[in-house]
Amino acid sequence: MFSRLCIVALATTFGSAALAQQAATFNARSITPEAALRAAQAALQNCSKTGYQVAVAVTDRAGHPLVMLRDRLAGPHTPETAMNKAYTAVTFKMDTLAFARVTQASEPASGIRQLPRVVAIGGGLPIESAGAQVGGIGVSGAPGGDADHVCAQAGIAAIRDDLEF
Repeated sequence: MFSRLCIVALATTFGSAALAQQAATFNARSITPEAALRAAQAALQNCSKTGYQVAVAVTDRAGHPLVMLRDRLAGPHTPETAMNKAYTAVTFKMDTLAFARVTQASEPASGIRQLPRVVAIGGGLPIESAGAQVGGIGVSGAPGGDADHVCAQAGIAAIRDDLEF
């Protein structure tokens, strides 16, 4: 009886361990460099058509850079700002226009703006596919965050059909 009980306990323990091993990893989707490049090119073109000289950055789902494009006459600060806008959108899972509103000085979360790489200006958007965040896009250099936001939206729109399935 004792040995049978031990065997059941061991089977339960090892069965649980196998289940725990299966749950210890997961598959995560991320934007491809090719799609990131197409999105960045579309955002850059959209801004260029309106006369804005910008930089566009696209990151993977973890905020790591995949693509950086800079128009010839974009300011020297724009590549880093675009990258940080994409990073902020990915990190906080919201566009940076909304992030700017919820972290303004009168809001309880205002201190979060002091973290490194966080940019609370429009132009950063998360990129989603099938309900999951797969990357982020950031645009910097247009006159105001609203204009950067529109260009970033154009970048996502250019790859939307590839993201939706």
